[in-house]
Amino acid sequence: MSNTNENKNPHEKIEKNVGLLAVLIAVALSFGGLAEIVPLMYQAEAIEPLPGMKPYPALELAGRDVYIREGCYNCHSQMIRTLRFETERYGHYSLAGESVYDRPFQWGSKRTGPDLARVGGRYSDDWHRVHLINPRDVVPESNMPSFPWLAENAVDPQQVTRHMRALKKLGDPYTDEDLAGVAQAVEGRSELDAMVAYLQGLGRYAPKGN
Repeated sequence: MSNTNENKNPHEKIEKNVGLLAVLIAVALSFGGLAEIVPLMYQAEAIEPLPGMKPYPALELAGRDVYIREGCYNCHSQMIRTLRFETERYGHYSLAGESVYDRPFQWGSKRTGPDLARVGGRYSDDWHRVHLINPRDVVPESNMPSFPWLAENAVDPQQVTRHMRALKKLGDPYTDEDLAGVAQAVEGRSELDAMVAYLQGLGRYAPKGN
């Protein structure tokens, strides 16, 4: 009688065999994951930069490295959602074509401070310098930490060149002239200069308006 029941209910064998059940679940999840991820991989390869968009110039790339090193992404996102209250505050919602040269991207989801995707051009260079050295000099209620050492640290042209070479291997369209001009582009520049240049470039190629 028991043999007859086992033959009529093959799922019972799977449900009672923990190892087999785990393997089958893993297989099912793998197929499901591949079905969702693979199309996105092809879609990512098809995304084109926004019109006129170029990879980061040497000084802005150095500033972006400083931005990541100092953990600015922990408090500032660079992704404006399509919600009305976000576009009214920050500007046009973020587009995939804006991030084709971002490795890693800085979208984020944490906003202790405002989103920075469209901050370029909203403030003067001097405002950014003061804000980075001591944020409370321009925003008294700010809880952002100060970064006075950025004004003391010089940009390393060799490090920037190595980074650009690596990005070129990944597909960023840097030219030999770009690489050769790094030393001149960052000569005498501090990490503060680089950070300001990076911030002022954010949103440069984005559509205007909401």
